[in-house]
Amino acid sequence: MSEIKRNPKDSMKSSWRELDRKEWTPFHWFYEILGIHPLALDKDVPIHPKTDKVPYMGQWSQHRWVLFHSFIPLAVHQLYVAYTGRNFTALAAFFFYSVAFKLIAIHEFHVMRRIGHRIGFLDGDEHARDGVPDVGVQKVVTSLMSTSTFRPIMTVFLSYSSAVAPAQMSWKWLPLEIGLYGIVLDFWFYWYHRLMHDVGSLWKYHRTHHLTKHPNPLLTLYADTEQEFFDIAGIPLMTYFSLRLMGLPMGFYEWWICHQYVMFAELAGHSGLRMHASPPNTLNWLLKLFKAELVIEDHDLHHRKGWKKSHNYGKQTRLWDRIFGTCGARIESVPDNIAYEDKVVMPMF
Repeated sequence: MSEIKRNPKDSMKSSWRELDRKEWTPFHWFYEILGIHPLALDKDVPIHPKTDKVPYMGQWSQHRWVLFHSFIPLAVHQLYVAYTGRNFTALAAFFFYSVAFKLIAIHEFHVMRRIGHRIGFLDGDEHARDGVPDVGVQKVVTSLMSTSTFRPIMTVFLSYSSAVAPAQMSWKWLPLEIGLYGIVLDFWFYWYHRLMHDVGSLWKYHRTHHLTKHPNPLLTLYADTEQEFFDIAGIPLMTYFSLRLMGLPMGFYEWWICHQYVMFAELAGHSGLRMHASPPNTLNWLLKLFKAELVIEDHDLHHRKGWKKSHNYGKQTRLWDRIFGTCGARIESVPDNIAYEDKVVMPMF
């Protein structure tokens, strides 16, 4: 019987970090210079059997991290307005917030790597986390740059006004906007994601993302171009217009903060960190009532156990999986295996 040949582009082999650096391209150096490797080669990673208790990260620790880093560029922007008496132009706002978006993401990569070396990863007793594949070094770089550039462009184009300074944002609506943004975005994402699995003509655009069975944050957008378009722009746009139709103001600065919540959850959801943590959401108390809060293991199992047919399609909540009957059973994050007293804190710096 002839041996089935795999497409070389499907390989998840990641050996480039151990090669002679003289063979590296500028794309390889991109990871090294920014220090965004998911793991340090010279540091150990704790390995836990699945029966070991899973530590817990609460909502407040994550809210504090996201809000603090979201408000830094807003504060700098407001100081500029106060000092000069004029606001950023749309072009200046794009460049400023595009850089801020990238810097915050880089910092989150650094923090999650430190946490991983301290607490380990899900399924770590059976498989290490996937690295950036040799065949995908350039692809991952372009995906990261596209997301952190085009989302700010889209936000500025649709909602930025030089007549409004950061201090003038709709503060009273902000908590509700943060909470609803994640839930509404996840509704659109759930159906788009589920259809990508269920419909053969769409699966071909999503299968690349599922080549990783144990993802790391850098592989959040490891996908074909068609999927990247919807991840970067399509789903956020549908969410923005949905909230506007609901009567929420969704100004530029509020949308910026909502994007930061989403980015935080997307990177953490692909981190595989061995802890019980739900994406921060101001309506998490309501999600808990319906047992609809997502945890890191849910999306990790979506990659590990799923292929064309899968489960756990949500990435911000478990609400729509709960409603439409696609929740998968957890393994390590089951209630009896969570050590709520063993708290993990999201380091601010």
